[in-house]
Amino acid sequence: MSTVGKRAALTPRHLTRTGERVSFLYLERCTVHRDANAITVEDADGTTHIPSATIATLLLGPGTRITHQAMSVLGETGAAVVWVGEHGVRYYAGGRALSRSAALVEAQAAQWANLRSRLTVACAMYRLRFPDEDPDGLTRQQLLGREGDRVKECYRAQAARTGVRWQGRKYTPSDFGSGDPVNQGITAAAQCMYGIAHAVVASLGCSPGLGFVHSGHELSFVLDIADLYKTEIGIPLAFDIAAEGPEDVGPRTRRGLRDHINETGLLDRCVKDIKHLLLPGAQAAADDRASEQDRVTLQSDQGQQVAAGVNYGSADVVTDADEAVIW
Repeated sequence: MSTVGKRAALTPRHLTRTGERVSFLYLERCTVHRDANAITVEDADGTTHIPSATIATLLLGPGTRITHQAMSVLGETGAAVVWVGEHGVRYYAGGRALSRSAALVEAQAAQWANLRSRLTVACAMYRLRFPDEDPDGLTRQQLLGREGDRVKECYRAQAARTGVRWQGRKYTPSDFGSGDPVNQGITAAAQCMYGIAHAVVASLGCSPGLGFVHSGHELSFVLDIADLYKTEIGIPLAFDIAAEGPEDVGPRTRRGLRDHINETGLLDRCVKDIKHLLLPGAQAAADDRASEQDRVTLQSDQGQQVAAGVNYGSADVVTDADEAVIW
C-alpha cells in the first residue's frame, strides 16, 4: 500500500487540470449516480452523463439525491461537493475542499495570526468594496467608522434612486417580519450572501472562523467575504425589490439574488477575490499548480520544507556539505 505522499502518478484526478474544470456545477431535483468514471444525472428529462474529472465544485440544490458510488468517484477525482439552497443562496453542508494544496488556508492562518497583516487584509477588503478610497494608514477604529459611513451613504443613495422611504436599518434576529419591506429585503439579501460566501469558502478549504474584520464567530471569514458585495449587490437589490411592492419581499429578494448569481458569475468572482486577499499573484499561481498534485511535505527549520515519506533518523541524516536540511 502506498502512502499519501507516494500515490501513483496517473490517477483519475489528473484527467483534467483544476483550472480547466467547470468551476461550479449546480444541480437540483434529480438523482446523481455513477457510471464508470462519470456521474449520471437523472431527472424528468432523462439521464445525462458528466465526466466527474471535469467538475471543480458540485452544488447540490433542493430535491437532489446522491448515491454513495457517486460521492466515491467525485472524491477520487478531487471535486468538492456542497449542499446548498436554491442556486446557492443557502449553505447546508460541505464535503471535501476543492484544492489538495494547503497553501490557501496556511496563508489565511499566517495572515490572521499577525495583527499587522490582519489589518492589512482588512484594508484590502475595504479597498475591494470602495475602490475610490485609500484606507492605508487607518486604525481599526477608523476603518470601522469609514465603513459605517459608506454603508449609511449607500442606504441614502439607494433610497433616493428608488424612491423607497428609508428610516434606518432595523433588524430583530428572532422576528424577520417586524421590519419594513426594505429592511426585510436587506436582511434576506444578507442571509443569501452568507450562504454564497460559505459555499465558496468551503470549496476552497479556507477556515470559516478566521476573520479579518469580523471576529469570535465560527463564520467570521464567511461574513467578511459576504460583506464585500453588500453595497454593490445586496443593498441595491433589496431597494429594487421593495420599490416593486411590499408583498413577499424576502422570497422575491432571494429569487432576484439567485438570478444575479447566474448572470454575473458571482461564485467565480468570490474565488478570485479570496485568492487575491490571501495570496499574492505568484503565490496564487503556485497554489493552482500545487492543487493538481498529491504532495505532502514536512516542516523543517527556518521555514523550509522537506519531502515526506523519508526516514530522517540519525543514520540517514545528510550533512551540511550536502546542502540539505538537517533535523
